Amino acid sequence: QFPGEEVRFTSSTRDGGKAVVFVHGDTDPGAFYLYDATTKKLSFLLARRPWIKPAQMAPMQPVEFAARDGLRLHGYLTRPPGQAGAKNLPLVVYVHGGPYGIRDRWQFDPDVQALASRGYAVLQVNFRGSGGYGNAFYRAGLREWGGKMQDDVTDATHWAVTQGVADPARICIFGGSYGGYAALEGAVKEPDLYRCAIGYAGVYDLRLMYTRGDIPQTEYGENYLKMALGEDRDELWDRSPIAHLDRLKARVMLIVGGADRRVPPLQGENLHAALLKRHVEHEWLYERTEGHGFYGEGNRTELLQRVLAFLDAQIGPKH
Repeated sequence: QFPGEEVRFTSSTRDGGKAVVFVHGDTDPGAFYLYDATTKKLSFLLARRPWIKPAQMAPMQPVEFAARDGLRLHGYLTRPPGQAGAKNLPLVVYVHGGPYGIRDRWQFDPDVQALASRGYAVLQVNFRGSGGYGNAFYRAGLREWGGKMQDDVTDATHWAVTQGVADPARICIFGGSYGGYAALEGAVKEPDLYRCAIGYAGVYDLRLMYTRGDIPQTEYGENYLKMALGEDRDELWDRSPIAHLDRLKARVMLIVGGADRRVPPLQGENLHAALLKRHVEHEWLYERTEGHGFYGEGNRTELLQRVLAFLDAQIGPKH
């Protein structure tokens, strides 16, 4: 009844006679139905984002490739609507946060759809450390900030180029939280690969992870940092994007929430100040009341408008 969609039971009565079913897909935000086990019939309940027309959305294509060390990686490629198989597109490498135990999924993503609607191909990769691939894959990402986790993102980008999907002169890397770190780290580690980088609530000085924000406030958080990052301050500095701005060629946009407790605004403010000191032009979006992500409707709208304008100026079709 729902070809190409994912069907999930979300709740049921104690006797199993009735259940709520959620049906969704990559181009469909989803709808809830009531299933009657006796009559074997579904009754529509409500839809998420009912104004979305799935036929106008961009499908996500699962992809698989090998990292430089042979590890198999998976991800998703979303081309603009109506451009299945299109080549030489401007590409946004969209890096998920977390990073550990989190993953990109085959599902409706409003940000990915917004980017695709403007003519951008969007590449998401589940780099080592991501969730859903077992404990060995998870642990392979530990202490690999700026190392193999970053190389996985780089390898994904090169894959898109060699497949002919991406125009190598029009690639931007974009992410939030850990993804913001990966965006700026990618820009300084691979200065000739990315035309621009967008850091959203990102970490740019790994040393501050131990002294600022809510993670180090608990014993569990401290142990997590030791496991994820290690404790060598020199190595932490060397793997921090702010330490290597002399390599930076990409145009940068920074997005910061003034009330962010997970990644305090000091991370973005320090990088902003360092770029100003070097007379590096960059975009700066700061919202005093937002936290680890922008959730106010007006601020979300401004963020999306600013991001799209930035991308259009750097890697849009006119380039």
